[in-house]
Amino acid sequence: MEPATPGTPEIPSLPQSAPGIRAEHRAQFGTAFSAGADAYARIRPDYPGGVVLFFADFLKDDDAAQVPHERSVALSALDAGAGTGIFSSQLAEPGFEVTAADPSAEMLAQIPETAGVVNRVVARGEELPFAEASFDLVTYAQAWHWVDPTLASAEAARVLKPRGVLGLVWNQLDVTIPWVHRLSRIMHAGDVHRPDFRPEVGEQFGELTSWDAHWEQEMTPELIIELAKTRSYYLRASEPIRSKVEANLQWYLYEHLGHARGEAMGLPYLTHAWAARKR
Repeated sequence: MEPATPGTPEIPSLPQSAPGIRAEHRAQFGTAFSAGADAYARIRPDYPGGVVLFFADFLKDDDAAQVPHERSVALSALDAGAGTGIFSSQLAEPGFEVTAADPSAEMLAQIPETAGVVNRVVARGEELPFAEASFDLVTYAQAWHWVDPTLASAEAARVLKPRGVLGLVWNQLDVTIPWVHRLSRIMHAGDVHRPDFRPEVGEQFGELTSWDAHWEQEMTPELIIELAKTRSYYLRASEPIRSKVEANLQWYLYEHLGHARGEAMGLPYLTHAWAARKR
């Protein structure tokens, strides 16, 4: 994307479809994160604490399940597509016994020993190396668009206990705000979707229940540029394309929006989560 002419701001229309990646590209694009594992762990934001409470309450609402603090034995959770364990560590805080799974060993290696994750397993969401009925909760945080939803639903249902829960979460830039939407286009943020989006899940699960929150991450323009470098588009791009993305971001943040280097600014996010119970 070439920088627009200063003084003539472009406001793109909102995305018309959910985040999605062609099947033949999933493995190729997903491996790009291995090269940026360290930066991903440093730059990507946490999730609002309410997401974990949403899943815990969803489990609690079923007569056959209780949240961790009400049980002598912790509920078990599989964080599939765990990456560097950002959401895995948050699941562990209220007492879930967490297994983190991801196709990238490099990403899993970034999970701190203090995160409370009891097991790290290199695995794809479509081929989970776990026995049937192993977990009370299976989550995909920022990862459902990297799997085939039909195959991944079947695998999640297989490893979930009866009445277990599938939880899906996205942290996405809040593209309802025009300047943020334009930023997402320059960054080539592929996991942005409309607020009314509902993810596709298999027939093994009941009705989806949603939860969302608007919030801001404190950043600087420099950190936003570093954030762009953790995106799959940037990681798999050639050096000329990477340089072009960086130049466009520098123009947009410093010249067009007028931010100073090192200036503290809020980067608006929308976190959207869904929970569905195994039939």
